[in-house]
Amino acid sequence: MVEIKRFAARALALVTAVFMLAGCGTKTGSLPDDSCRNTYEIFVYSFYDSNKDGVGDLNGVTEKLDYIKDLGFTSIWLTPICASPTYHKYDVKDYKDIDPEFGTINDYDRLVKEAHKRGIKIINDMVMNHTSSSHPWFLEATKYLRGLKAGEQPDPAACKYVDYYNFSDKPLDGYVNLNGTDWYYEARFWDKMPDLNLDNEAVRNEFKDIAQFWVDHGCDGFRMDACTSYYTDDTNKSVEALGRFVSDVRSIKPDLYIVGEAWAGKDTYAKYYASGIDSMFDFDFAGGSGTIAGVVRGNKPASQFAEAMQDEEKLFEKYSKSYINAPFYTNHDMNRGAGFYTGENAEDKTKLACGLNLMMTGNAYIYYGEEIGMKGPGKKDENKRAPMYWSQDTESTGMCKGPDDMDKIEMKYPPVAEQLKDENSICNYVKKVNELRNEYPLIARGKTTAIASMSSKTVAAFTRTKTGSNYDFTKAEGSENWKDLLIIVNTGNNEESVKVDEGTCKVDKLLKCLSTGGTSASFSGNEVKLPPFSITVLSLK
Repeated sequence: MVEIKRFAARALALVTAVFMLAGCGTKTGSLPDDSCRNTYEIFVYSFYDSNKDGVGDLNGVTEKLDYIKDLGFTSIWLTPICASPTYHKYDVKDYKDIDPEFGTINDYDRLVKEAHKRGIKIINDMVMNHTSSSHPWFLEATKYLRGLKAGEQPDPAACKYVDYYNFSDKPLDGYVNLNGTDWYYEARFWDKMPDLNLDNEAVRNEFKDIAQFWVDHGCDGFRMDACTSYYTDDTNKSVEALGRFVSDVRSIKPDLYIVGEAWAGKDTYAKYYASGIDSMFDFDFAGGSGTIAGVVRGNKPASQFAEAMQDEEKLFEKYSKSYINAPFYTNHDMNRGAGFYTGENAEDKTKLACGLNLMMTGNAYIYYGEEIGMKGPGKKDENKRAPMYWSQDTESTGMCKGPDDMDKIEMKYPPVAEQLKDENSICNYVKKVNELRNEYPLIARGKTTAIASMSSKTVAAFTRTKTGSNYDFTKAEGSENWKDLLIIVNTGNNEESVKVDEGTCKVDKLLKCLSTGGTSASFSGNEVKLPPFSITVLSLK
């Protein structure tokens, strides 16, 4: 079982509770060693520079493990770290080596070892849809094609790599010309990212071998990039391709965690659960137009937050009885959340949005820098991957230069060094939410039931219960921390009074209230008083 450092329990008031935390570690209750975690996404290039070359690296991540642990994260997703010619590393040229900008395989081994000491798991990005055009497979294939005589068709027996990609002697949709020849190759993302032929068993075996390599180095899971692109406009075939990889990984390590990216609506990404994958990223809740930002802005009623969670749980169950949701708020392809809100309550809303993300079930993800309200505006990809704002001094230890074409970005909120000292900062708020999530594990593992009678435009009320959940509760320990829960969210800037629907749920006591201003909630009789921008958790009888 993962044991994260425990601190002395604080007394609960009889009728009021305020959840206050500043500068102390995360309390976990009885946290199971499973895949329902709090995951921190790191774009290594811009995170922490350990060797003063301006580029983040794996040793930099290792140096910051205590920071990540202290925030309450129990898992890290590393965006691609394999050898690649670009800053983003999604065009891989060697799947079994670390990019020299990031360090060495020994540095990776050290990171995994140190992370595991702290109860933190490591997830690697797996780019299976395409390679770099400088990958040896592609170089061999194109060298062979260039040597063919006019009208001669390629023979995989003569060069096996020519069947690793999708080549054509006609200019098909999504194909680009191979310079100096009459041949074309599929490259849906970019001409430097040729698409792989996932019908080829040899390609599938290559990825099984790649998975084995990283498992041997202690990797705890894989994040599957661009699942919807495995076969363009063919969800069924893409699901099949994903399923083959999942099956191969399960044959290597049955409990390895796998999460997939299918940038689409929930009706589409739900289908990928049929592959046997553990998790799919929950895009409907993410980004500036997602459910979280919508209810925090007030563009959508708060009640929709609870209803949408309830509805998608039913949807996902149609495809997998053992699914683990993967909620997230922003990622490396999206503008950052701090830019979604303006006005006097902008900081409250920035905090609350992170809180709502972490109140969802499954394995919840936060992109580095969201815990301090970093900005990442505009259409440029580079702007979304700005250097982690450790200090206002760009020359201070660990600060990265960021991608070359990134715009100059003036941050809205203070850097990490200042926020850690301020108990009311965004950073300490995220720490509080993680503590809440870790202390009461049913938040991440229970079944959601929206309570319409207690919800409104600014209030979302829902229960998290063991009954109906797909979680194996034989792993649960500590009866007090595993009680069924009532969670009530106030997205408005005024106090709200909510009467408990005793026909639906019977409250035992108020456990914790997390408000962006540090004020408390109260429960008396059958009425709960909620501070503005707050999340209140009560146990049920």
